[in-house]
Amino acid sequence: MADRVRVRGVTIHRPIIYGNTATVLTPAERESSHYQDHTHRWTVAVRSAPSAPDSDIVGGADDLAYFIKRVTFKLHDTYPNPTRNIDKPPFEVSETGWGEFEIQIRITYVAESGEKATTLYHHLKLHPWSITFPLPNASAVPAEPEIPSPENAAKFGPVHSWQYDEIVFTDPFQNFLTLLTSHPPTPLPNTSVNKKPIPFHSSNPASLEASLKGGVPEFTSAMEKDEADRLEEAKGKILKEQEKWRNTLLEKEKELERLQKLLASKE
Repeated sequence: MADRVRVRGVTIHRPIIYGNTATVLTPAERESSHYQDHTHRWTVAVRSAPSAPDSDIVGGADDLAYFIKRVTFKLHDTYPNPTRNIDKPPFEVSETGWGEFEIQIRITYVAESGEKATTLYHHLKLHPWSITFPLPNASAVPAEPEIPSPENAAKFGPVHSWQYDEIVFTDPFQNFLTLLTSHPPTPLPNTSVNKKPIPFHSSNPASLEASLKGGVPEFTSAMEKDEADRLEEAKGKILKEQEKWRNTLLEKEKELERLQKLLASKE
């Protein structure tokens, strides 16, 4: 029973990535497909954050089955059996299609964890990335780009859309903590050994140029630090904005009090 006692004051996390990779179907693949209007083949997955050496996929260096029991992917209702339960690695679903949509991802943990399932959401990305939001110091918001033809999209190579996250377990049960500590995650490299591009995300517009050059992206600890720095910078801007509006509110309240006294003196 001692194993079912929670270890208070302990927090332990496991880094994961979730997202998708998509490629354009060749004319031959489209011709032989049961759905000839489908234009892309895609894979949505939950993986460990670090990539295996010389791997052609994003992430996946570690087996997550020691703490993940099941990953459920809820696809668009137009797919046969849209709720896909994956009970063993790799935790992924591959399909073909022509449109982008939101996928619900539900991660269920092993029984030893005593933890509730985690739900994530990912927008399936099929088409090459482009800037559709204002850049710093830009004079206007870029126009929404046209979806490229399959022939033009194929020139860009695979489209990658991945999000880094950390699953945090607070006050874990002793037996689950033992399980986690017996499977330490592979650390992220400081920088990409093979000069792979960093994964593009809309919160980091500067990463777009590298992602358009092709290649399989790789998560690194430097990227993680950059993200933390951007979050800290954004937090600082929000605090400054809050302080500005707090001072404005105080000024308005003083002005209101002055006007109320002036009105009372004339009655």
